Amino acid sequence: MHKMLMINPGSTSTKIAVFEDEKEIFTETLRHSSEEIGKYNSVIAQKDFRKEVILDVLKQKDFDVKDLDAVVGRGGLLKPISGGTYEVNEPMLKDLQVSVNGEHASNLGALLANEIAKEISVKAFIVDPVVVDELDDVARLSGLPELPRKSIFHALNQKAVAKRYAKETGKKYEDLNLIVCHMGGGVSVGAHKNGRIVEVNNALDGEGAFSPERSGTVPAGDLVRMCFSGKYTKEEILKKLTGKGGFVAYCNSNDARDVIASAAAGDANAQLAFDAMRYQISKDIGACAAVLDGKVETIIITGGIAYNQDTINYISNKTSWIAPITVYPGEDEMLALAQGALRVLNGEEEAKVYA
Repeated sequence: MHKMLMINPGSTSTKIAVFEDEKEIFTETLRHSSEEIGKYNSVIAQKDFRKEVILDVLKQKDFDVKDLDAVVGRGGLLKPISGGTYEVNEPMLKDLQVSVNGEHASNLGALLANEIAKEISVKAFIVDPVVVDELDDVARLSGLPELPRKSIFHALNQKAVAKRYAKETGKKYEDLNLIVCHMGGGVSVGAHKNGRIVEVNNALDGEGAFSPERSGTVPAGDLVRMCFSGKYTKEEILKKLTGKGGFVAYCNSNDARDVIASAAAGDANAQLAFDAMRYQISKDIGACAAVLDGKVETIIITGGIAYNQDTINYISNKTSWIAPITVYPGEDEMLALAQGALRVLNGEEEAKVYA
């Protein structure tokens, strides 16, 4: 049995959990006020503060960190890497400290895991960070050499549910062709081919179907004209794409449950926006089917919006001719982190090396 601590930093919170193999012992969401966070001029500068908060809670839980066999952090905005479990090393820590691919709270995951693991002489890992990049070369070309397509998406949950399906059906993930659709605050649809995600939208920047708070792919010419209209700053345009797009723009809410409830109550605008999102998601699933030459084992639908049966029915009606639908609602990121580390600790996989 392996005891592991999971650390998943967010912008105003740090989620932690302790697992014994795949069994959750406890989980806590540690909230950080704007006053606490505001004392620091960068995300990285928050490391020591967040570490102390984590250790204090573990002490309150009467949990001895010396009982841990590993510490697992949420992967951040590193250089593009293939999927898998990575042991935290110096090149990784250096890239996170300089925000090599951008500043984000998740960058603290590996740093915090390393600090705690080092003190008790165990290994620290990250699992399937958002920068997992397994795109086929042909998928990288956008049409402009200056603007190559990027792979930044919900890699942790997509890989976790794909491997869960493989395990439950007694098959190897590396032998399957799957389409995985993650529907949360952002939406990502990935084509999984023999263990690699060879096609997926850049969900961080809002590419693909629109979502509760992302615009999705918008008309390029009109976007350029909007940028040069003089009405908006660069920051305002970027916010329109990620943060104030999608449901926020159409319905003034980033909570899909609010939009679903409004649609059910007869709000025509909410219903249209809800249908448009599901329509676009279905189109993206169809595109991934083409990438996989129509040979698809199943279409996996996951994320918070997958709890809505009407959405499952809508997408199923549009896409079930491609392959059967499998639904894994929600996103158990802590369990996914634990499972990734366990595969290494149990000798099922070798930890990958970040360079």
